[in-house]
Formats: sequence, C-alpha cells, structure tokens
Amino acid sequence: MDQPIRVYLIEDEPDIRRQQERLLAKHGGISIVGSAGTGEEGLESLKILEVDVVLLDLGLPGMNGIEVTRELKRLRPEIEIIIFTIFDEETRVLSAIQAGASGYLLKGMGADRMIDAITEVAAGGSVIQPHLARHILRKFRESLPVQSGVSPNASQGEEPESPLTPREQEILTYIAKGLSNKEAAKLLSVSVATVRTHLEHIYAKLDVTNRTEAVTEGIRKGLIPLD
Repeated sequence: MDQPIRVYLIEDEPDIRRQQERLLAKHGGISIVGSAGTGEEGLESLKILEVDVVLLDLGLPGMNGIEVTRELKRLRPEIEIIIFTIFDEETRVLSAIQAGASGYLLKGMGADRMIDAITEVAAGGSVIQPHLARHILRKFRESLPVQSGVSPNASQGEEPESPLTPREQEILTYIAKGLSNKEAAKLLSVSVATVRTHLEHIYAKLDVTNRTEAVTEGIRKGLIPLD
C-alpha cells in the first residue's frame, strides 16, 4: 500500500495498549490514529476518524468486543477489525467473526505477526487460525439448515451447480479453511494480487461483501465441502 495503514486501538489495559502502540509505531507502514480504553469511547471516535483497521480487545468492560464489532460494522462497514484475546476462546471469537471481525490474534504475539495480520486484513484478507476455521464450518453446518436451508442438491449428495469457476471455488475452499491470501497464493503458485482479484469475483457472484459472508453462502449453496 502506498499510504500507511491507519490503525486504531481499543484496549482497556493501559500497559498493554502502550505496548501495542510502541510495537506498531516502529513500522513505517503503520500509522496509529488513536486509541481508547472502552468500546463506547472508541465508537465515538470512530464515527469521524479515517481508519483502516481496528485492533479490538475481546474482553472490554461495558460493551464487549463482540458488541463493539457489531455496532462498528453497522456504523462503518468499511473498517476492518482484528480481535485481540488473552487466550484461545473459540466460542467468543467465533461470535466476533460472525459479527463482522476479519480475524483474531492472541495477545503477546510478536510485532511481525501483528504487522502481517494488519496488512492482510487491510488488503481484504482475514486472520483465522485453521482450527478455528474448522470450528466455524461445523457451526455453519449446524445452524444454516435451520436458519436459511441448505441447497437440496447438497443435502442429497448431488454435485451442486456452481456459479464459480474451478479456480474460484478452490480459493473459496481455502479461505473457508482459514488460509490467508498469501498462503492461498503460495499453494496455487500465483500472486497475491491474483487471489484478491478472484476474491472480488467470488464476492460479486455470491452477492456478498466479505469472507465470512462468502463462506456462509458457499456452504448454504453446497459449494464448500464440510468434511
């Protein structure tokens, strides 16, 4: 990206917030535009600030990270959100992803991992660990038949008619497994830009706007294997 990625921090522990700021400030491709100690304070600032990515603590006092994610995506859907959590809470992290977060990181990860994650989501990617991606697939498998129904062809074991090209379907399957754009590009021996272009086509064909929606719609239509 030609311009620095504009990052906003929401973290209630001042020491952790300052540590994150120090780590990110050392990277020339990152610009910290503000921070807050509560979700309510952060949402007020984010109504007017120009921000690309928000690093958001999951366990905030008052509005928790899931509630903040849901409200921020309603107010500013263009802003990407990375959830920060102290430990690997699959259920709560899954709820944050479903609310619109682009992924999560465990607190204490090194600066390089943080920078990679911020760069990935700013470019339209996601940061989801593979085991959590499998958990998401299981949850979608359990919930989608009740909420919106599964493709009849998929339920009968027939091959569903896909609006996607074979390469697009391959990429959709990779992102459902939690792979980043960079990881998918490496497996397919193509550029990251090519993966992004395929993702744009996938979003348009499935009438969705992000990875979580694409995976949800892919499962609903029977385009993604669940095993």
